[in-house]
Amino acid sequence: MTQDTHTEQSMAIKNSMMMTTIKNFAKVFFIVDFCLIAYALIFQNYYWLLNSQVAFFSSMIISIASFFSYRKNIQNRLRNYDSSLQNDIEDRDKIDEIDDPYDLYSEDIETKEEELTASKIKQIIKEEKSKVKRNSFKNVIFSAGGYMSIYRLLGYAILILSFFILNNHNKFIPIAFLIGLGIVPIAVLLAKPILKSEVSQ
Repeated sequence: MTQDTHTEQSMAIKNSMMMTTIKNFAKVFFIVDFCLIAYALIFQNYYWLLNSQVAFFSSMIISIASFFSYRKNIQNRLRNYDSSLQNDIEDRDKIDEIDDPYDLYSEDIETKEEELTASKIKQIIKEEKSKVKRNSFKNVIFSAGGYMSIYRLLGYAILILSFFILNNHNKFIPIAFLIGLGIVPIAVLLAKPILKSEVSQ
């Protein structure tokens, strides 16, 4: 019961820290974007501003969707991992749990030592390769939620459609579009050291 309370408190603290970090990153994104808007209004024209802002918001949607979908993916994997640990713990009896709560002294299953022949080595290699193939396929299936998120696909669709619309109307300015796409990664690079120093203090 108390462990559940501590876990819930820990999760609440982590969520509040994560939301603070997201807000700080968003502030940096919009400050950099505001500087770009000011530059476009003073030194460039409306189409330059339009190209940069369409690219910026598409990039922002893609980044936010990627973050949330991968976060959900990681939480699902942790939940599955915790449930598998819980199943292992349930296999132990109560006396073992009291004597050894962290399962430090349990006996591992002993394997018989055999002489390895060439055929046995080949068989072991085949088994390990099949495990790797199964694990990589399993990894692709589990991570599909990260790259097949509807919001992420929506962001890419907006990006591609906006490119074609601007290009078809002869309003596409490649430099402005690329700068708009680059705001999010540049702002992350600028904000990361600043936010790290704030967290360490």
